[in-house]
Amino acid sequence: MLALPFKEITMHPSRIALVLLLTGGLASAQAPAPKAAMDKAPSTGQVLDRQLANLEREFVPAAEAMPEATFAFTPGSGGFKGEFKTVKTFAEQVRHVASANYMFAAGILGEKAPADLGGENGPEALKTKAEIVKYLKDSFAYAHKALAGITDANATTSIPSPWGKGTATRLGLATLTVSHGFDHYGQMAVYLRMNGIIPPASRQ
Repeated sequence: MLALPFKEITMHPSRIALVLLLTGGLASAQAPAPKAAMDKAPSTGQVLDRQLANLEREFVPAAEAMPEATFAFTPGSGGFKGEFKTVKTFAEQVRHVASANYMFAAGILGEKAPADLGGENGPEALKTKAEIVKYLKDSFAYAHKALAGITDANATTSIPSPWGKGTATRLGLATLTVSHGFDHYGQMAVYLRMNGIIPPASRQ
């Protein structure tokens, strides 16, 4: 190989400084994150609780958006064509989800629910919009307590199912709480739009 004269491969001091700065920056960018940053990763309970919070931010405002006068609305009562004989009213949708929140959370905590669960459509004694919305908000507060307490150690251990048959896991009940709520939120969003109301979560 032909050797180059030394003067042809030397660099100006300012260029050397620039090279060192760039290579140093690259090295620091590729360095692993400090242990302190890794220690701040959310816990299992925090991750699940945040998903519940996402549901709550959409579901509760949707319940509050329906006027008292149409809280008992169904597509059938609104005169829309189709098969709506057995669907839940808007109020029943809300009560049903709130009741399920209590039931799933009680199962996770291994205790009796602190509120009446009622039947399929929740407590029939709750009639007014104010009563039903309060019941809903209280159910989310209780569910937050349950989901926030789930850990890596207890997430998948078998526990008695809250519906009285077989077993479940805390992780399974937590994910069911969120998916079940969003299922009924979708129906409620349609009910709202049939009454000329844009669901709050969909407003710009």
